[in-house]
Amino acid sequence: MYAEERQQAIANEVRQRGRVSVAELAERFAVTGETVRRDLAVLQRSGSLMRVHGGAVRLDVAAVVDEPDLPSREAARQSEKAAIGVAAQRFLPATGGSVLFDAGSTTYQAATAVSGDARLQLVTNSVPIASSLTGLSRSTVLLIGGRLRPKTQAAVGADAVEAFARLHVSVGFIGTNGLTADHGLSTPDSDEAATKRAMIACCDRVVVLADSSKMNRQELVGFSGLEDVDVLVTDAGIDPALVTALTEHDIEVVVA
Repeated sequence: MYAEERQQAIANEVRQRGRVSVAELAERFAVTGETVRRDLAVLQRSGSLMRVHGGAVRLDVAAVVDEPDLPSREAARQSEKAAIGVAAQRFLPATGGSVLFDAGSTTYQAATAVSGDARLQLVTNSVPIASSLTGLSRSTVLLIGGRLRPKTQAAVGADAVEAFARLHVSVGFIGTNGLTADHGLSTPDSDEAATKRAMIACCDRVVVLADSSKMNRQELVGFSGLEDVDVLVTDAGIDPALVTALTEHDIEVVVA
């Protein structure tokens, strides 16, 4: 079966059933999961469906697909996220430097791994991360304000964007819901995306912290191209082909 024929069959399946999974499509068409994900990416660009974690949904179904809340994210892939948080410590600046922690379950692990002896200026838009950082008595913590999103417990929106625009930070630990070689970083929410753009713009060095389930995945709103990313810290589940593509964009890939 040619790729075009397979993609048409997948599109028909999604129209009829509302949603499909990568695993079942790979088995049905006797191809790899990576091949299916490429097919879904083509179909998403053509407006035939929307990709979601583990598969794809019909566009009318996509409108009601629920973004996981923070407790659900924290419960998923805990060991991988903890290892990523520890590995991220090598990118902390020297004493007196500044660090930005984006909201998220993996960036939270990086924040909790910071040594109590650290003397840093710490910035975040996350209520849980700010709370965890208050135990670092030798560091200062700046909590950025804005509209609080209940799902992520992050301050977002115009006030947050304006606040980040006034900052100049040494290193930013940024989270993402999706990362692809073609489309960069993405997230489901437009306000989150705008806030993340402002974060990246104020950082000298951008370190993306994301487990491998976020790789080769594209969400609704893009917020950064690969040219803005210096480092990706992830786990061993990352696709080697993606590692090659990221390296070609001069991104250092660290497997925790």
